[in-house]
Amino acid sequence: MSTSPAVTQPASGKSANTRGRVIFSSLIGTTIEFFDFYAYATASVLVFPKLFFPNASDINAILSSFAIFGVAFIARPVGSVLFGHFGDRLGRKGTLVASLLTMGLATFFIGLLPPATTAGWLVLAPLLLVVLRFCQGLALGGEWSGAALLATENAPANKRAVWGTFPQLGAPIGFILANVLFVVLNMTMTPEQFMAYGWRIPFLASIVMVAVGLYVRLKLVESASFQKVVQEDKVAKLPLAATFKHHWRAVVAGTFIMLATYVLFYLTTSFTLTYGTATNSVEAARAAAEKAGKPFNEAAFVPGLGIDRSEFLWMLILGVVFFGIFTAVSGPLAEKYGRRKFLLWVTSGILVFGLTWGLMFGPGKGAALVGLIVGFTLMGLTFGPMAAILPELFPANVRYTGSAVAYNLSSVIGAAPASFVAIALWQAGKGSTVWVGVYLAVAAVLTIVALLLTKETRDREFEANVSA
Repeated sequence: MSTSPAVTQPASGKSANTRGRVIFSSLIGTTIEFFDFYAYATASVLVFPKLFFPNASDINAILSSFAIFGVAFIARPVGSVLFGHFGDRLGRKGTLVASLLTMGLATFFIGLLPPATTAGWLVLAPLLLVVLRFCQGLALGGEWSGAALLATENAPANKRAVWGTFPQLGAPIGFILANVLFVVLNMTMTPEQFMAYGWRIPFLASIVMVAVGLYVRLKLVESASFQKVVQEDKVAKLPLAATFKHHWRAVVAGTFIMLATYVLFYLTTSFTLTYGTATNSVEAARAAAEKAGKPFNEAAFVPGLGIDRSEFLWMLILGVVFFGIFTAVSGPLAEKYGRRKFLLWVTSGILVFGLTWGLMFGPGKGAALVGLIVGFTLMGLTFGPMAAILPELFPANVRYTGSAVAYNLSSVIGAAPASFVAIALWQAGKGSTVWVGVYLAVAAVLTIVALLLTKETRDREFEANVSA
């Protein structure tokens, strides 16, 4: 087994990517991408319902905000095709730079949007929010796969699952950075200051991190895998067509292998933030409606946990620490036991977690904290190996497109509807979240079936295999 910190010398004669450069480039890129993405996710719960849907009822404003949140998941498959095409045709490096720049600019401009209450912006402000949210999704659709390939295609032998955790760690790190910043702003500003301008700071500040990420990625060298595809004149003319012609089964398998991961994550973050901070008091809900000058319908009242917003954000941040720890732990375990076997055990755990969801997210604060820690622990264990198993399903000349399409199709059926469906199930249950857990359990069953129908990918040749 190779222990060299660098990959094989590329054919072009350029210096190979060192281990440090690969780790930092894959990690910082996804950290920035997910920071931007989570800044929107948090704002979609805390700020955007009031700023961009001022005339809607509280629950309809939240649902409208989540609907725009879901626009990005529709854009992600488009981004996977667009960036996947250029990633397989022209190389990983330039594509990674373009995806990061797209996300950074879209996020920055969100921070400049005026609220819908501004004269003349009642329709235009939400419309521009949709457009910029689409651009965020477009960028993330190409970012993840490129970062995963950056790590795995540069990994030493028998270390792909370990190196594949580098970009995955960007998710918990980005989440923590975004939410800590929101908590600090929430604690140091009055509610009026936060709503007026404080929420914009994370969006505007992200441009600094984007500049750092661009600087690092511009120093990258193409991977040996892509160099070999070019040398052998195996570059696919139409990567998407080649992917679906020769590897459609792998696309379907990868889509459902990711399904439980997506549903788990967005239930444990976006939905729990809404449910956990929703009032559990009819009197408090009535008083809030009267203060806002809106009618109150007691029959439509749905209780939450009633936890203070700042306190619940700290609970989420603590849970995400476990997400990061177990993402790192998952790589060596997936390498030792194989991706398929390891993920079967983890997904079975997600199934059990879903069936016990109502017990954890129902009684009170202590049980909810345990639920968040368990959920994020399972999230780390299932998310970590994805950067290895999805690219391993595809040959080198369509690897960017194939893994990106599978990853992002899963986001459409798994992540996009998760918060919306969970809120609907919570409302239908009049405050009970039992059916939210059943929803997660069903997703876990579908992932288990996909894993059972997929062969182990750990020992597949990774460098030279190309499709016809």
